[in-house]
Amino acid sequence: MDIFSGKRYNSYNEYFKRTFGRRVQKVSIDAGFTCPNRDGSVASGGCTYCNNDAFNPSYCHPSKPVIQQINEGIEFHKIRYRRAMKYLAYFQTYSNTYAPLKKLTTVYNEALSHPDVVGLVIGTRPDCIDEEKLRYFGELSKSHYVIIEYGLETTNEHSLKMLNRGHTYAHTEKIIRQTTAQGIKTGAHLIFGLPGETRDEMLERAAIISELPLTTVKFHQLQIVTNTVMAQQFREQPQKFNLFTLEEYIVFIVKFIEHLNPEIVIERFTGEVPPRFLATTAWGKLRADQVATMIEEELARQDTWQGKYYRAFKTPD
Repeated sequence: MDIFSGKRYNSYNEYFKRTFGRRVQKVSIDAGFTCPNRDGSVASGGCTYCNNDAFNPSYCHPSKPVIQQINEGIEFHKIRYRRAMKYLAYFQTYSNTYAPLKKLTTVYNEALSHPDVVGLVIGTRPDCIDEEKLRYFGELSKSHYVIIEYGLETTNEHSLKMLNRGHTYAHTEKIIRQTTAQGIKTGAHLIFGLPGETRDEMLERAAIISELPLTTVKFHQLQIVTNTVMAQQFREQPQKFNLFTLEEYIVFIVKFIEHLNPEIVIERFTGEVPPRFLATTAWGKLRADQVATMIEEELARQDTWQGKYYRAFKTPD
């Protein structure tokens, strides 16, 4: 447990302190990218659970220059935190490598030109990356903090089809390994509670992702967001969904991280959607940080920690 600096899991805040020696805050940017499963290149309609308006801050809009969005985001965070800090430009909306390399270099070089930006966090899909782009990000990572976050969501191939992801888990695994081979940090997002997936199957996922060369992970409990295909599916066939209660989720996530590689940084335990975007009853008015505190308290109560039962896979001699 000593690597966790007093916590019982490898926390994002402590990771930043180790990496930068100070607090670093992400500033969201909407650079006007889209997705190949929205424009018809792979599919249409997007992922069944996705409504980007549910998590895009109000100051983000593709009509604004990148620098303007960064400045407005910094002002937004200054009101909340009231102290000087450095920032990571967080390209979150849609697939932020889904464009020709020339456009990517223009967008990301503009973000890095801001004096308070020390790096990039790039959310994208595994089918929107190629060797040329990885070489570019690999070069950037030699002088700046760069992490590419992939929407893994699940390791179940049937679930990926059901979600209209338009790619396989096998391809995601391949791209994650290619990304780290270029010296780029990698992150992955996982959703827990997808229709048709059992709790035992989801727990087994800890061993699978533990063997990936991941820097960070984000966990999200499934939430039914308005104006999505999944919201319609939920209205028509609610019996196919087995959503976590708060109490169930805390029990589940504690078991999950007990088997998770302790070197992987946990960025967040839960997703957080504004109540006006939720098609189902939320966990009261709890914020993500409050749920995280409850999970930490349960870890302490059970005297357990991330990686307690993790066993690295070893190939035979």
